[in-house]
Amino acid sequence: MIRVFHPQALIALFFLTFTLLISGCGQSDEPKELYLEGKTMGTTYHIKVFAKQEKLDTLNLLPEITELLKDINLSMSTYIKESEINQFNRLAAGEVMPISSDFRAVVSESIRLGESTKTLDVTMGPLIDLWGFGPDKKPTKRPTDEALASMIAKIGVDKLKLTEQGLAKTIDGLELSFSSTAKGYGIDKVAELLESHGLTNYMVEIGGELRIAGKKPNEQDWRIAIEQPDAEPGTRKVHHILAPGNNGMATSGDYRIFYEMDGVTYSHLIDPVTGMPSRHDLVSVTVLHPSAMTADGLATALTIMGMDKAQAYAEKNDLAVYLIAKSKDGLVTYSSPAFKPYL
Repeated sequence: MIRVFHPQALIALFFLTFTLLISGCGQSDEPKELYLEGKTMGTTYHIKVFAKQEKLDTLNLLPEITELLKDINLSMSTYIKESEINQFNRLAAGEVMPISSDFRAVVSESIRLGESTKTLDVTMGPLIDLWGFGPDKKPTKRPTDEALASMIAKIGVDKLKLTEQGLAKTIDGLELSFSSTAKGYGIDKVAELLESHGLTNYMVEIGGELRIAGKKPNEQDWRIAIEQPDAEPGTRKVHHILAPGNNGMATSGDYRIFYEMDGVTYSHLIDPVTGMPSRHDLVSVTVLHPSAMTADGLATALTIMGMDKAQAYAEKNDLAVYLIAKSKDGLVTYSSPAFKPYL
């Protein structure tokens, strides 16, 4: 018997929305809130900006943000037939494809993180499909060891060749998927757009990942909640609230997307080295980093590592990381030295 669980969101992080009450005196130098929302990359985005009213009156941000996110989606969505990523996925081995600056930025950081962590691999979409976690896929049986070994031989960022001329693959059939980095990149680009207009107090969120800068009115810090990973199904509870400072923030976990088959639970987070779904004690990873794209990729990579390896990697690389793991006595947590100032 197979039971499949597909919650509507992949979000291991959610943010608390606080209602801002501005005193009725209405002075022009008081910061005002601009709130924008919409859909992108198969999910939603929410943006809050605080600035003087006269500054906000000079801007028309929504069309700019809409166009920016549209361009990124047209480049990196595997759901758009002629997207840049799908053109590359159809490319034969050895052919060099010129790529846009956006695509180059994401593939370059994805390769760097893949080589550094060994657990983030933007080429392993076919492996995810094999386990029944891809779009419109349904698990029927566990893949055989032979099928896994064959698939592992056909993936890997080492089979990508990025040069000044463009991007190539060394084997036919190699495919890219930026599900662990594209949202974060979109957040970073929106943040850059806001800052280009002189806006320095903002929160940008896409699909649960965030980037925050500056303050709220009255010098209030932005306060963001990490979700309790062992909350009852269908409910959400706050595990901890922190002040992330001027950082991107991403949380990943194995408790939202999974299925049970023949009495075994399989997570959607798959180790590209073994080809197996992660079965570690680590259930939630939160990463703070100046780049939301980097935070996004690292959160996924560290979750697959497990508690001990993730802790060692965070300390070796001086990363701001907060880990939650399951134990026989309940949840245990770890905050890296670089994370402690934000608690």
